[in-house]
Amino acid sequence: MSETPLILAIDNGTQSVRALLFDTRGNLIGKGKVEIEPYFSEQPGWAEQHPDYFWESLGLACDKLWQSTDASPEQVAGVTVTTQRGTVINVDRDGHALRPAIIWLDQRHARVDAPVKGPWGWLFKLARLEDTITRFREKTQANWIAQNQPEIWTKTHKFLLLSGYLNFRLTGRYRDSTGSQVGYLPFDYKKHRWAGKHDFKWQTMPVSPDQLPELVAPGDTIGGLLPDAARHLGLPEGLPVIAAASDKACEVLGSGGLTPDVGCMSYGTTATINTTSPRYVEPVRLMPPYPAALPGRYSTEVMIYRGFWMVSWFKREFGLRERKIAEQQGIEAEVLFDELVRDVPPGSMGLMLQPYWSPGVRQPGPEAKGAIIGFGDVHTRAHIYRAILEGLAYALREGKERIEKRSGVPIRKLRVAGGGSQSDAAMQLTADIFGLPTERPHTYETSGLGAAIDAAVGLGLHPDFENAVSAMTRVGECFQPDPETHSLYNRLYTEVYLDMYPRLQPIYRKIRDITGYPR
Repeated sequence: MSETPLILAIDNGTQSVRALLFDTRGNLIGKGKVEIEPYFSEQPGWAEQHPDYFWESLGLACDKLWQSTDASPEQVAGVTVTTQRGTVINVDRDGHALRPAIIWLDQRHARVDAPVKGPWGWLFKLARLEDTITRFREKTQANWIAQNQPEIWTKTHKFLLLSGYLNFRLTGRYRDSTGSQVGYLPFDYKKHRWAGKHDFKWQTMPVSPDQLPELVAPGDTIGGLLPDAARHLGLPEGLPVIAAASDKACEVLGSGGLTPDVGCMSYGTTATINTTSPRYVEPVRLMPPYPAALPGRYSTEVMIYRGFWMVSWFKREFGLRERKIAEQQGIEAEVLFDELVRDVPPGSMGLMLQPYWSPGVRQPGPEAKGAIIGFGDVHTRAHIYRAILEGLAYALREGKERIEKRSGVPIRKLRVAGGGSQSDAAMQLTADIFGLPTERPHTYETSGLGAAIDAAVGLGLHPDFENAVSAMTRVGECFQPDPETHSLYNRLYTEVYLDMYPRLQPIYRKIRDITGYPR
């Protein structure tokens, strides 16, 4: 082993697969990125992808990685995996996928014929939670597969998240991280283990304990790299594969968010605000905090389901001009979109957006839809673009205040990661809406860095997580709020934005009753 040990972090996101090489100081030594098709859809609302496609894309990403760096595969001390959340894969006894993966964006619903039986059913009825449990059962992918493809479910030896599937392909072992368990599974979010035998979740889905992988904590060893997998990644066989966590959890760790007073925001496909807490705090009542990438800790997360997806949507539908100019000038299109934002004053001249382009479970509820109000003849697509950024920041500020109320700990500064964090305009706008210092981590690849931190501790390259985070994370740039702009945003947020959902909710319900959408 060379004097400079490196860690290969595999980051399988929604829109790309990245092979990232980090050193023990958190420096990105090499990168291979392959853009992927997020899903294909054989029916309206379906989102699926072939598991082998992810595996093949990983091999291509590693090929690109080794072409991008002078580092040697012999320097790699270990491998770790972080992935998109909630994507599930059925495999048979030989570990072969039985059907395409159901991607987290999938909107199909299982049939629910009757309430939960026994004491749990009575308790849910008493607590007026029957609708919430019904939605949980409808969205559980295992229920849909068992109902509509019973022959597939009968053959299912293991029911895995994408992280568990990739760990199996790498090591031949059915093991996964507790930090990756986010989805419609019988997982105990308080104790970070599979649910106890009397837990209601076993009654709401056909999954049995023997169909689930063994769970280990972030930083623990999954297994050794198989010969075929080693060749696929261009690495020596037998290297340890270390458990990390989901991409959002790893983003928080890679941003240096170890304490509940640091709000870690992800401006990705899904926009989130998170804090890391040693306490089990439900950010929304009866919605559990997710497992953190820090063992035994919780991520108090509030999520905007179609977060910076909305920005991608805008660029695709309305940004052809900027994309063409950027291509001609050899620059990133984001530079020109930042200019669009700067051409519009704070507040978008009265245009206000509520970013509920996808419904929620409790806050917002299942009837929620997106809304833009305040249109006038002065408004252009630039105003709409800025209103999208402002609406997302308003929604995340509301999430911040909810977390603070539930935890009792004020958030004093923000760290923003994800693709949207590369926009200076979005960063300054965020600082102004929140009225807080808003920091950009030193690397864009915070999810991969968080996974590398887990691996660095697991491999003994750092003695503990505090030392690892101190050595491997740092602030790249800090944006300070402008007091005058914050005052304007504060009025728009408190006097307008917070009223939008309560006033529009009855109308959303009528739309759902009339059209049947959203379900």
